[in-house]
Amino acid sequence: MDYIKDKYKVDWKNPSPDDRVKPTQEVVNDIATEVALNAMEQYEQFPTMMEDHFGGSQRAGVIAAASGLSVGIATGNSNAGLNGWYLSMLMHKEGWSRLGFFGYDLQDQCGSTNSLSVRPDEGAIGEFRGP
Repeated sequence: MDYIKDKYKVDWKNPSPDDRVKPTQEVVNDIATEVALNAMEQYEQFPTMMEDHFGGSQRAGVIAAASGLSVGIATGNSNAGLNGWYLSMLMHKEGWSRLGFFGYDLQDQCGSTNSLSVRPDEGAIGEFRGP
C-alpha cells in the first residue's frame, strides 16, 4: 500500500475518484510484480511463515490476494485487480516452479486468458458478478 501511495499518489485511506490510476497493463504489471516479489522475498526471509502457510496453494493465494487487491485499490477497477491476481499466480509458478501440491491446481489458479471473456461456462467478469 505504501508503494501505490508513494509512486502513484493514491490515498488508500481516503479513497477518491480523483486519486485513481488509469488501469493500463503497465500499471497492473508494475504493482502486481512489486507486491508479488516483495511477498516472495518475505517468505524466503522468514521460513517459519512459509511453514505456517503450508502448501503452495495457501502461499499462492495470500500473495495473489495482496497483488490483486493492491491493483484493484489503486485503479478502482475489478478487472485490473483480477489481472493482478493472475499475474501474481504466474510469477509464483515461475519463481517456485509450482503452486500447490504436485502442481495439480495450477489450471484452477492461473486463468489470465479468461479474465475478460464472457462465456456462460466460465462465469462473468467482475462487473457482472455483483457485490
